[in-house]
Amino acid sequence: MNPNLKNSLEEVHQTVDTTDKKGFFKKLFAFMGPAYLISVGYMDPGNWATDIAGGSQFGYTLLWVLLMSNIMAIVLQSLSARLGIVRQRDLAQACKESYPPFVNISLYIMAEIAIIACDLAEVLGMAIGLQLLFNIPLLWGVGLTFLDTFLLLFLINKGMRKMEAFILALVAVIGSAFFIEMILAKPQVSELMQGFIPSLQNEAALYIAIGIIGATVMPHNLYLHSSLVQSRKFTKTKIKIKEALKFNLIDSAIALNLALFVNAAILILAAATFYKIGMYQVSEIQDAHRLLAPLLGSDFAPILFAIALIAAGQSSTLTGTLAGQIIMEGFINFRIQPWARRMITRLLAIIPAIFVLLYFGESYTGKLLILSQVILSLQLGFAVIPLIHFVSDKKLMLDFAIKPITKLISWFIALIIISLNAKLVFEELKTWLTTSEHPLVLFGFMLPILLLVFGILLYISFVPLIKKNADKKTRRFHSNSEAPQNIIKPKYSKITLALDFSDIDNNVLQHALALGDKDTRYQFIHIVESVVAIVYGDDSVDYEAISDQKVLDNYAESIRQLGYDVTTNLGYGSPKVAIPKLVKSFDSDILVLGSHGHKWFKDFIFGTTISAVRHKINIPLLIVRAPLE
Repeated sequence: MNPNLKNSLEEVHQTVDTTDKKGFFKKLFAFMGPAYLISVGYMDPGNWATDIAGGSQFGYTLLWVLLMSNIMAIVLQSLSARLGIVRQRDLAQACKESYPPFVNISLYIMAEIAIIACDLAEVLGMAIGLQLLFNIPLLWGVGLTFLDTFLLLFLINKGMRKMEAFILALVAVIGSAFFIEMILAKPQVSELMQGFIPSLQNEAALYIAIGIIGATVMPHNLYLHSSLVQSRKFTKTKIKIKEALKFNLIDSAIALNLALFVNAAILILAAATFYKIGMYQVSEIQDAHRLLAPLLGSDFAPILFAIALIAAGQSSTLTGTLAGQIIMEGFINFRIQPWARRMITRLLAIIPAIFVLLYFGESYTGKLLILSQVILSLQLGFAVIPLIHFVSDKKLMLDFAIKPITKLISWFIALIIISLNAKLVFEELKTWLTTSEHPLVLFGFMLPILLLVFGILLYISFVPLIKKNADKKTRRFHSNSEAPQNIIKPKYSKITLALDFSDIDNNVLQHALALGDKDTRYQFIHIVESVVAIVYGDDSVDYEAISDQKVLDNYAESIRQLGYDVTTNLGYGSPKVAIPKLVKSFDSDILVLGSHGHKWFKDFIFGTTISAVRHKINIPLLIVRAPLE
């Protein structure tokens, strides 16, 4: 775990205390909240565009895509929550700790593109809602969306629970509005049920289906959820972690099924009104709003539609800002004030929105909304694959790593997402090349980008598996539970003792004699470190060398009297060089060295002989410490 990384969303980290809650429902209520902030991303204006386009063009036939997307969302969001609860890291932080800088920067850029695409949908949705309700021009509405920065600042300063309550109120507005409109639309239940049978009529249906997946399973929500669950404070025991995982799974299932209801209601509304009478090209939210009153026979229906749209845009804006903050802090460890982060993200979304409105006109907003959701879908694999790897890692997740069946389902979901996106990219690239006036130039521009993206996808998919297999081999070696067999006590026939004529020599002699017997040959060595010895080496003949030889001979004679075979040798100059040379010349089986236990500043003064010597010999080294004073 990287100590330089701060807590995810530090201003709300562990601010909701769940430790004093008793009873199932009180505990559940304490943990509920993060998934509702996530769920608004599943019912933002981008979803509206894809749902309206899908319902008007293909009737109820894409309902199965919504259901499949919702199942995917529940699985993936539960994995995201698991990562945050168990490791106390959000997805961006986990990536930073696991991948090299180049991969991290690439993932960060793609995550930021996803945030901008999401925010683009919210900008357009809010602007359209304001136009429908108050007849404000879209261009003005886009500009007004810049002001919602202050609402975020107000809510985040009020605390996590108040922010969650505000979002829940907006979700209730959206759900209520579409529940009423569903009643007014009176869909055919038998035809509706057939929509849950998987089918794709043509390439246009595939494009819309991928847009629905991108609008439903949103990459930034995976980063966000792994952070928001850390706002709950609970005891980090095995039992309490299991409890937190259970309550967050319930929270995700309830919240995301509410989101499914809203998305299905929008698609069913479009199918029951527009598709039913042959209006297959209604993809613009404005057209849907305009046609609702005459088709449903109620002037109240378009008002509800516009209110729900504003609520969806505003709620998604708040969660998009939080996700952007998490991604920036997690990947590049760079923190800025939420209002500054909000303004930067919003500006990056407003610029393309204004460009499209000025250059193409308001009629292209629906196409831009759908494109933003397809971009989100294309980014999804780069969030899903790392997430699955992280929660599968038993080394980091311990007992909370996902089970094989969950892992299989998760990888199947990732495969579906990546396969659909690869097909979409291939079809779109083929269309661009056949319609472009300069196909070679376009291909030359796109090819390096596609190769880079494909390379990163391969890296995050397979390199962790290769590393994991390598780790397993290492762990198998160290985790051998069988006791070593046929242990034989080593017999040392030649032992070298390095003596320095200090108090520690007595300890060195005792340990060395304990290793051998009367048949063992001992070599007593001492290194002369005088200036003459350093300059002339083995040719040195000075008072210190002569004196040291006498002391060494006295040591040897006292041990010989005990019946041991002892020879003596002097070394000259640096002990780091002389000791290994004498050891090798005697063909020693083991070396016994005394250590005075000094370190830090004394190491600098006296040198570190032991460390240097042990790297130059290939026999055992016994280090004998000085007696404690």
